Amino acid sequence: MAEKRDYYEVLGVEKGASDDEIKKAFRKAAKANHPDLHPNDKACEARFKEINEAYEVLSDPDKRAKYDQFGHAAFDPAAGGFDGGFGGFGGFGDIFGDIFGGFGDIFGGGQQRSGPRRGESLRARVTISFEEAAFGCNKEINIGRVETCPDCKGTGAAPGTHPETCPDCNGTGSVRTTQRTPFGMVQASAPCKKCGGRGKVVHTPCPKCGGRGAVRKNQKINIKIPAGIDDGQTISLRGQGNAGQDGGPQGDLLVTVMVRPHPLFERDGNAVLLEMPVTFAQAALGAEIEVPTIDGKVKLTIPEGTQPGSVFRLRGKGIPYLQSKSGRGDQFVTIAVNVPKNMTAEQKERLRAYAASMQEPVPEPKSGGSFFGGKKKK
Repeated sequence: MAEKRDYYEVLGVEKGASDDEIKKAFRKAAKANHPDLHPNDKACEARFKEINEAYEVLSDPDKRAKYDQFGHAAFDPAAGGFDGGFGGFGGFGDIFGDIFGGFGDIFGGGQQRSGPRRGESLRARVTISFEEAAFGCNKEINIGRVETCPDCKGTGAAPGTHPETCPDCNGTGSVRTTQRTPFGMVQASAPCKKCGGRGKVVHTPCPKCGGRGAVRKNQKINIKIPAGIDDGQTISLRGQGNAGQDGGPQGDLLVTVMVRPHPLFERDGNAVLLEMPVTFAQAALGAEIEVPTIDGKVKLTIPEGTQPGSVFRLRGKGIPYLQSKSGRGDQFVTIAVNVPKNMTAEQKERLRAYAASMQEPVPEPKSGGSFFGGKKKK
């Protein structure tokens, strides 16, 4: 198997390139090798896949950091890659860069009070294609989250035993203290030191969770991404975050959607924008051309005399409106006329004859020059 090329080399950027530079380089390289513009070209198709793979890693800060440190091995399970599994609570584990609080923030912090408390919400990120954002999709992500201990059911006590009400705070989780100050005697409430503010004391901790009442587990979560979602929008999955404490509800999972830029299309709200190259003859004489859309190729008739920059509307070929069953935006096609290059002497002579017939200034022949649309210099 051929050795993979460096991802920075694939996109043609330096290792310290900014996110914007990487995005621009991807669009340029992907457009130059897009299968729609090079049908039946297997080499272009292979380069296009390589470009997409490089961008998927370098556009994600977490993946990029792993790649910068470990190279391709970071994503190769056969090489012990770090994205192939979960290396414990503090390992690389989740490829989507979830942010978790430590157990100390959730269970037993000195500032906590007794009683049910809602679990911490988690954040994750998922990257999808332009088309997946347009039409919606299902994605499965791996997250590590805190869950109620299955052995002690969240009590923290070993099976067959039970927590006892704290004798120091009588189950309130806090104790009152009185201090003498220059302003007189002041009463203050502080977390109970004996129970850590939980109001209960565990004499025989659960061996599975160490008395915490919860364990961290890696879970696969299926996410339904709605059609029409845009780059940077967040989906909230209720009850998919960390477990609550002392019977409190679970937190939420907030998934931010990142949309890969498309090499041909750009998005403006629910409109799709496309720059379509045509030849000079097609623009001048009119033609029926094939135009790529997110639904596939469609026929578009351009009239004779079409000027560069002319815009044509394809109704209903844009992005579906979010939470709409049928409404969609439009696609706008901007015509870009390709100026011929490297013409033969015969072609140049015919072009000069054409210019003369149109009573346009006719450039004189000169070695190595291009005569298209030019004017004779004085």
